[in-house]
Amino acid sequence: MTTALHTPAATRSTPDPMRQRARIAGVLYVLTFVSIPTLTLYKPVKDDVGAFLLGAGSDTGVMVGALSEVIIGLAGISTAVVLFPVLKRQNSSAALGVVAARLVETTLILVGVVSLLVLVTLRDDVVGTAGTDPASLLTTGHTLVAAYTWTFLLSQSLMPVFVDLLLGYLLYRSGLVPRVLPLIAFVGAPLLLLSDIAIFFGVYENVSPVALLAAVPVAVFEFSFGIYLIVKGFKPAAVAALQARQALR
Repeated sequence: MTTALHTPAATRSTPDPMRQRARIAGVLYVLTFVSIPTLTLYKPVKDDVGAFLLGAGSDTGVMVGALSEVIIGLAGISTAVVLFPVLKRQNSSAALGVVAARLVETTLILVGVVSLLVLVTLRDDVVGTAGTDPASLLTTGHTLVAAYTWTFLLSQSLMPVFVDLLLGYLLYRSGLVPRVLPLIAFVGAPLLLLSDIAIFFGVYENVSPVALLAAVPVAVFEFSFGIYLIVKGFKPAAVAALQARQALR
């Protein structure tokens, strides 16, 4: 009588690609929250750009903040790319809309980052050189800060409205995650949109307590969604239903 030999390769379970995809997307979603400290890191520049240009304080905080925004921009578009093969099984147009909105968001984030990096270059390489006009530098500094402020509104505040509405729709219809999560997005996205409109027309600033409060539901949705994907992944029954639907097409 012979006994079958069980090798590690024979007993090792095959990794679930859908579970791995969900985990990667979850990690990327959590990674998009690394930019939260920029509110503090950029404060010296926004409070008094003239003093910053003349050498007050350190530019390390601005550089760290800029790096963190590059990370969240890349992480943001990556979440859409990683989720697209799954979401398109529910609705390819809406899934493509998520990718497009994330791409616009990332592009605008990088434009804002460049504005602040140019400000640092002015401070380090131009201010104090012979023939420099302080008034012109101050005007340029205010222009760069204003450019960052508007690109921040359009990128990290307005674009998430469209991303989360489309994503919420896809998640709710597919049942890939508990439906309470997309419901949070359905509440948070319109609230954030109203706040963005108020900021656009000068009702209050984008760093005011009201603006920060309006952004909380969207932040709760995105962070909870990321954590859920890391811990639980997509619901197997919903994945199977989407796969069956795709097979019939």
